[in-house]
Amino acid sequence: MQSVDVLIVGGGAAGFFTAINIAEKYPEKSVVVLERGKEFLTKVRISGGGRCNVTHACFDPKELVQYYPRGEKELLGPFHQFCCGDTMGWFEERGVALKIEEDGRIFPKTDSSATIIDCFLREAKKYQIDLRKNYAVKKVSRNNDYWEVSTNQETIKAEKLVLTTGSNPKMWKMLETLGHTIVPAVPSLFTFNIKDPRIKDLLGVATEASVQVVDTKLMSNGPLLITHWGMSGPGILKLSAWGARLLATKNYHFQIQVNWLNYTERAACLDQIKEYKLTLAKKTVQKNNPFDIPKRLWQRIVEASNIKDTMRWADLNKSQSETLASQLTEAIFEVTGKSTFKEEFVTAGGIDLKEVNFKTFESKIHNNLYFAGEILNIDAITGGFNFQNAWTGSYIVANHMFA
Repeated sequence: MQSVDVLIVGGGAAGFFTAINIAEKYPEKSVVVLERGKEFLTKVRISGGGRCNVTHACFDPKELVQYYPRGEKELLGPFHQFCCGDTMGWFEERGVALKIEEDGRIFPKTDSSATIIDCFLREAKKYQIDLRKNYAVKKVSRNNDYWEVSTNQETIKAEKLVLTTGSNPKMWKMLETLGHTIVPAVPSLFTFNIKDPRIKDLLGVATEASVQVVDTKLMSNGPLLITHWGMSGPGILKLSAWGARLLATKNYHFQIQVNWLNYTERAACLDQIKEYKLTLAKKTVQKNNPFDIPKRLWQRIVEASNIKDTMRWADLNKSQSETLASQLTEAIFEVTGKSTFKEEFVTAGGIDLKEVNFKTFESKIHNNLYFAGEILNIDAITGGFNFQNAWTGSYIVANHMFA
C-alpha cells in the first residue's frame, strides 16, 4: 500500500488549484491527484463556451457573496483571504494574460480554456505532482491517523485527504457513511420552458427585463434571452439559482410575470401610452415603437393587446391602452419545465455547510479531511462565480493544511 502526504480526489479545477498551491508552499510533501475519467480538467475545457470564465470583476467580498444563493454567509471570511483580484494575480504570475469583459466576466486573452489547462498541467509538472487518471474511488475509510482510499487500481494511504469531486453522488454517499450530512442536489442553473405565441419564433431576441415568480418573493432583473424552448439569459438564470429548491418543489411548473420595461410600473406605462396617443397620433402603433424593446417583440406585444397592425396611436381605446400597458409591464407566462446545461451542469446541494470549518475548509467531523468546490452545498449564478468558490476554497485548504 502506497503512503502519501496529500491525496486529492478529483482532477478538476479545484483539485489542480489545491495541488499546485500545496506543492508550491510545501515542496517536501508528496501530492497525488486522482481522476476517475480518462482526462483531467474536462469541465474547465468546456466552461464558458470553451473560453473558461476564470472569475468575475467583483473585488469587494461583501458584494461578491451576494452572488451565492447558497454559501453567502460562509464565504465572506474566505473571500477576505483570497478574492477575485487574487485569482487574477495568481494566473497572471504564471503567464496567463487575462481580460475583463464589459459585463465583468474575466477570460484568458486567448479566449481559449486550453490556456488555463496548459497552465495547470505545466505547474503540476513543475512541482512534480503525481497525476493519475482512470482511478475510480471505491471506498474511503479512516484507519488510526491515516486515510485509506480504495480505488479500482490500488489502495492509497494518506495523511491528508482533499475531496474536490464536485456534484458526485457516489462520493456524497461515501461521505454519508462517514457521518456527514448531504443536502440533496437539485438543478441550480436552468432555463425556463415556455410555449407562448408572444415569443414563438423570436429565437435570439434579447432585452433587459425584470421577472418575478408569481405568488413568491423570487424576483430578478437583467438580460432576458428568448430561445427556441422558452426563456434564458442572466435574468432567468439568476432566478433559477435563487429559486432552485422552491422551483423544484413546484416540479418546474409555475407562472412568471415579466416586465419588459424593467422597473417601469403599469400606471407609469399607461401615462406614457396616453402621451404617445398625442405625440404619435397619426402613426401606426405596430410600426412605431416608442419603448426600448426589440422591434419583433414589440410587434408580438401589440398583437397580444388586440391592436390591429393598421391602427394608429390616436385610435387606441381605453381597453387597448390598458391591455398594452399590462402586456408591457406585467405579462404572465406559463413555465412548463426546465432545460439544463448538460455540459456545465450546476446543482444546489452537497455537504452541509454546518459541518465544515470555513477558516480551513476542513471537516468538523474528521481531522485531516478537506473539501473545495461544488462538493459543498455552495453554488452561484453564472459568470465565473462558481470557479471563484473553487479557487478560494482550494487556496485556503493549501495554506492551512500544514500550518
